[in-house]
Amino acid sequence: MGLWSKKSIVELRAQADSAEGGLKRSLGALNLTMLGIGAIIGAGIFVLTGTAAANFAGPGVSLSFVLAGLACLFAGLCYAEFASMIPIAGSAYTYSYATMGEGVAWFIGWNLVLEYLFAAATVSVGWSGYFSAMLASVGVHIPAAFASAPLTVVNGHEVVRAFTCVDPTSGVALVDAATSAAYATREACLAGGGEVVNGLINLPAVLLILALTFLLVRGVQESATFNNIVVAIKMIIVLLVIGFGFMYVNTDNWTPFIPEMVTNPDGSTKYGVAGVLRAAPVVFFSYIGFDAVSTAAQEAKNPQRDLPIGMIASLLICTVLYILMSLVMTGLAPYTALGVAHPVSAALEAVPQLKWLEYLVNIGAVAGLSSVVLVMLMGQPRIFYTMSRDGLLPKIFSRVHPTYQTPAASTWIVGIIAVVIAGFFPLGLLGELVSGGTLAAFATVCIGVWVLRLRSPELTRPFRTPLVPLVPILGAGATLYMMYLLPKLTWQLLAAWTAIGMTIYFVYGMRNSTIGQQEQQGR
Repeated sequence: MGLWSKKSIVELRAQADSAEGGLKRSLGALNLTMLGIGAIIGAGIFVLTGTAAANFAGPGVSLSFVLAGLACLFAGLCYAEFASMIPIAGSAYTYSYATMGEGVAWFIGWNLVLEYLFAAATVSVGWSGYFSAMLASVGVHIPAAFASAPLTVVNGHEVVRAFTCVDPTSGVALVDAATSAAYATREACLAGGGEVVNGLINLPAVLLILALTFLLVRGVQESATFNNIVVAIKMIIVLLVIGFGFMYVNTDNWTPFIPEMVTNPDGSTKYGVAGVLRAAPVVFFSYIGFDAVSTAAQEAKNPQRDLPIGMIASLLICTVLYILMSLVMTGLAPYTALGVAHPVSAALEAVPQLKWLEYLVNIGAVAGLSSVVLVMLMGQPRIFYTMSRDGLLPKIFSRVHPTYQTPAASTWIVGIIAVVIAGFFPLGLLGELVSGGTLAAFATVCIGVWVLRLRSPELTRPFRTPLVPLVPILGAGATLYMMYLLPKLTWQLLAAWTAIGMTIYFVYGMRNSTIGQQEQQGR
């Protein structure tokens, strides 16, 4: 009872098949694959590829993507088995409920808030930066006070008042001439002839979230169509960079492919085989979001067939694109020149013949990040929808719009919370926290597949994870190892987040649990 109560697979399948009060089934395999690509290809391909090459692996970063892709594939194969067996919108939360009990399910569902809701807010801020830069390139400048939140994080933990250093005449943001980066202090800005403007609200991020929330409320098919268009745009741009980039690759930049290990002043090392391995968990975070495909289970036309296709196909496609892009970037420019906020542009700048691609890259980044935010905002309300139907959250989260057949109330709640976070709060502490919650969910799903194979081998599995228990063990091992690498501060924040979540469960969820009430009535 309570913490260890499990949901019946048979009942879950019946719930998935029931159309009463449910979501509209309108997505096919192509839509789901495009949702996966939309979630995966974003900041990873436009930022992490370069920084991982410069700071850890050199040209060997392409091998790091292979390793990270394999870890994700192991987890993806486990997700695919569960998604075909239990086509419910709850994703890892529901899978845990069926295998390990209500307490673990709540823990995973609470961590998925980190993956989806906080990730949506974080990525929207990145989108705001690219969008502002794209507008600035055509002479349109967003006032600095309305382009950043009032608070920011410095030194990884200190929350301070955010500011932007601008030209007093034009109002255009200035950078430190010595570092080509934003001014670190107000004093340095003033000394450099700039004017300090305090941040009030990150308006572009707020408007993006509101627009995408409205679209998601209107219908999942409309949202999927928008996502398909955006994904097509960024895929075309990525393929243009890869195709034309390979024509100008200087193979000397690939030599040595795995640079000799270097010891940093703080005693840490980079490059060498160890650098390639160390870069794997860094670039792993480029893949976060593929599991969001499983949250659309109750809106898929044929979930048993299409969900595995959507998850695995999107993973394979994105892994190939990541590897090719990393090879092109390290071939166009020395890997040491890629440790900047815009590594793709930095690589293209090294070849004058490719300068025409730079503006397209900005468009690709804006398109790429907007689709990531869309899929994250789609995933979180569906997790809440399922938790609410299980009685662990208030009923408002499971209300379905009578016309659009979407979890409208939950979608607006998630959207408004994301607006507040993105518009007003510092996000510097959230990146690793998002990763920690995601890795916990991945590991749990991998373990759950093995547990259910042992406990209920007779169940029908439309898709079967191959090589059980090897694949689940490799998937869980890889994700738990990456969790181990998270810094101490992240573990402390995860502990605090877990404490808040478990308090909510014991105060509200356990008392209102549907399965708990059924067990009490059966006594």
